[in-house]
Amino acid sequence: MSDQPLTGHNSPGEPCTIVIFGASGDLTKRKLLPALYNLKVLRLLPQNFSVIGVAVSEGDDASYRATSTEEIKEFATRPVDDAEWEDFRKRSYYLQGDFNDIETFKKLENKIAEAQAAWNLPGNILFYLAITPTLFAKVVEQLGTVGLTAQTPEAWRRVIIEKPFGRDLASARALNEDLRKHLEESQIYRIDHYLGKETVQNIMVFRFANSIFEPIWNRRYIDYVQITVAEELGVELRGGYYDHSGVLRDMVQNHILSVLSLIAMEPPSSISGDSVRNEKVKVLEAIRPMQPEDVISNTVRGQYAAGLIDGKPVPAYRSEPNVDPHSNTDTFVAMKLFVENWRWAEVPFFIRSGKRLKEHTTQVVIGFRRTPLLLFGEDLHSNIKPNRLVLHVQPDEGITMDIHAKRPGPNINVVNVPLDFSYREFGEGMAATGYETLLYDCMIGETTLFHRYDSVDASWRIVTPILDVWQALPARDFPNYDAGTWGPAASDHLLEKSGHEWHHYPLKT
Repeated sequence: MSDQPLTGHNSPGEPCTIVIFGASGDLTKRKLLPALYNLKVLRLLPQNFSVIGVAVSEGDDASYRATSTEEIKEFATRPVDDAEWEDFRKRSYYLQGDFNDIETFKKLENKIAEAQAAWNLPGNILFYLAITPTLFAKVVEQLGTVGLTAQTPEAWRRVIIEKPFGRDLASARALNEDLRKHLEESQIYRIDHYLGKETVQNIMVFRFANSIFEPIWNRRYIDYVQITVAEELGVELRGGYYDHSGVLRDMVQNHILSVLSLIAMEPPSSISGDSVRNEKVKVLEAIRPMQPEDVISNTVRGQYAAGLIDGKPVPAYRSEPNVDPHSNTDTFVAMKLFVENWRWAEVPFFIRSGKRLKEHTTQVVIGFRRTPLLLFGEDLHSNIKPNRLVLHVQPDEGITMDIHAKRPGPNINVVNVPLDFSYREFGEGMAATGYETLLYDCMIGETTLFHRYDSVDASWRIVTPILDVWQALPARDFPNYDAGTWGPAASDHLLEKSGHEWHHYPLKT
């Protein structure tokens, strides 16, 4: 396994104390601890650090160290080196307490002081809220009350908040107001683990480091853009959360709109901090808002019925654990959006996402316009598909470019030829969870891959009108697609109305 840096930096983060709220949860054991361990092995975690887990579960330092040792063996993405882990283990602490009780945070203040004294740490503290969103504001309020959010020139305090950032525009704004009572915007790191994926980050490199693409990256040459985020999995054990969320909130409002903004943004003045985030926000603010009639004509929602995945039967959404048997929650969405600016006017952006679909894949398809002349005859021209560029985000990261070439022989026989590039060609992949870059960036104060509040607000302004119409007009045909398919037929009809169709490209390399 390659031990090259997972980030664009070679120096370790700043010495700090990392406090994880929700330390006994799945996110911590499956993603955060393995990511921190990877950073340590790669010498990107500061040499001097401590980790404090906070949760409601009973426990103490010794039990937490023992439990995390078992968990890292199960969930690490690389072989666990005993010496490396022993150093990590002895720097780990645990605090049991109720997040609604101010006494928990007074004890946390003492625990932090204990760790700082033991390891001669400065006052830098990173708080990670790996907890239910309903507790975000309360935990920040408690931290502020005991003075743990106060910064000095010598000591930073930063808070990483997991999605979702509210349930709609009003709740997102209310949450932000609560957070800003105790934190500056510069202290809030709204995480989107999707932006930690290699290919998502590579979109900027692909666009702005290759001079052949940027001149044609506009409405004159591009006919449409498609973004697909498809999952074979159902809601698994997340039915309680998902049934109050749905795919529009869970995937579109954050992940998909983030990818769309990277595809559509103007060249930033630099690739760090607010330069990139400024351009992403401009894209979101340029997306044409939907009126109720637009929601009806330009969006499709779905919910999966029972079906087959990899030849095995799977239950309908309404039969999943902790899901209302009469639920109208969306597990599939497709829509057509327009970015109304000089570069993208009248170019449709088609997006879709769903659970229990035919394959697990995330990809962006850029469809170019047809050639203007019938140089090879009308019959042949009609069979030549327009060029397409495909960015494969997961599970196989890479790029495909469809070009046209003449098949060898005496006649002109034009065929489509895919040119494939796979990240596997760079060698063996990094041992990563997807959180390494984001955790490291927070430690060094790099904000590019985190959501600023104005982007959260802009994305909710796009999504909330759709939610309002769907709530006012509950779906009458759910479930409307079988598990193991590409979603409801209305999704195909949405594109057919404008002369398009959904594309799916497996990475062949």
